[in-house]
Amino acid sequence: MPFRFLKYIQPTNYFSLPVDKHHTVFPIVETINESIKSFLNTDEKFKSERAKAYDLSWQAVQLGYIGNAKTYTSFEPLPLEDEYRFIKKYYNSIWVFYILILRLISFKNPIKNISAFLKSRTTKRSNYLNHPIAYREWDNFESQLLRDKPLVSIIIPTLNRYQYLKDVLKDLEQQDYKNIEVIVIDQSLPFNEAFFNEFNLKLTVKYQEERALWLARNTAIKLSKGELLLLFDDDSRVEPNWITDHLKCLDFFNADISSGVSISVVGDKVPQHYSFFRRADQLDTGNVLLKKSIFREIGLFDRQFEKQRMGDGEFGLRSHINGFLNISNPYAKRLHLKVGSGGLREMGSWDSFRTKKWLDPRPIPSVLYLYRKYYGNYKSKLELLKTVPASIMPYRFKGNKFYMVIGAFLSVFILPIILIQVIKSWKLASKKLKEGSLIESLN
Repeated sequence: MPFRFLKYIQPTNYFSLPVDKHHTVFPIVETINESIKSFLNTDEKFKSERAKAYDLSWQAVQLGYIGNAKTYTSFEPLPLEDEYRFIKKYYNSIWVFYILILRLISFKNPIKNISAFLKSRTTKRSNYLNHPIAYREWDNFESQLLRDKPLVSIIIPTLNRYQYLKDVLKDLEQQDYKNIEVIVIDQSLPFNEAFFNEFNLKLTVKYQEERALWLARNTAIKLSKGELLLLFDDDSRVEPNWITDHLKCLDFFNADISSGVSISVVGDKVPQHYSFFRRADQLDTGNVLLKKSIFREIGLFDRQFEKQRMGDGEFGLRSHINGFLNISNPYAKRLHLKVGSGGLREMGSWDSFRTKKWLDPRPIPSVLYLYRKYYGNYKSKLELLKTVPASIMPYRFKGNKFYMVIGAFLSVFILPIILIQVIKSWKLASKKLKEGSLIESLN
């Protein structure tokens, strides 16, 4: 990452890992088109010229730069004052204090850090996300891909959600893009085969006795006839232009993956950082269109995540480091109902960091398996330090800064229990790492 201090607050971000082992996603700004540069703002208050350049590069990625400019292969150290200034400029001030405390208790030079911290104290928070890069050609873009009408295979695993699956399939009937097949891997008990007879779709239904989400998706991928796969959830609603907007995105950016966005309440706005096109730093198997060739090159989903969490995150990260372009697509929206029964809730844990019982592992071991496999033990520990205290509060308070701070405060009093939970998770993740990936190839 351009600024070293990002490792404290984003230790497991996709973009901290190189693409194809050599390049970052961060462009050298001098090689960017002038029309893109107009969206970027040079900050003359940085102490070093290098920090100014790195800041512009970081802005470009965050604001949606998607292009072929030359990118950095490595980053040189910056003055501490610039590091503190950068964090205070783009993140809540509480993170600046968090970083300062971490550096002091890890025996970094206290005089230099406190001095740099104080020098950055007048830095004002940037509102840069209010002015993302505009792709004005999008509205009038005539997609050759849409004209070619390739077969799109829509993949839906389901478990005891016929009530919601009915609306899902009805929405697919209403799509304005018609060359689709729908593959449902049904794990419901009892299995209701007659349920599927009422839909006017090219529908393949396979009953799977084993309740296993990633096995279900892998099985559907093998059954698919299309070269474009659209992964979907059984508790979602979409508009008629959903598939069209996914296909148009692939074509417009010459991308490999179109990652749609999700809202959970009708009428909600898409979160600001997902409201414009940009390189995606996540992959959600409830709403993503991707090329089948990706699975042929890097394999199917890793079944080490079965009945746990982050299988889609691992695949997205694996795609990223292998050089596949994943675009966050604000137009391909879905309403994710997050219903309280069926699905992963009946297979295992639905939440990565919130345990059902006091002595359950925290986080779910598959999460640490992912972090340690790709980022190493040090960054995994930084991620635990950032996320575990906040996870003390119930899920409904997620995103509420006040309750997250309370969670961090409470974690001090129940530290012995938390340590037991984390040690359990670490040991189980170590077992997974020793076993290795369970990634089947696609012929």
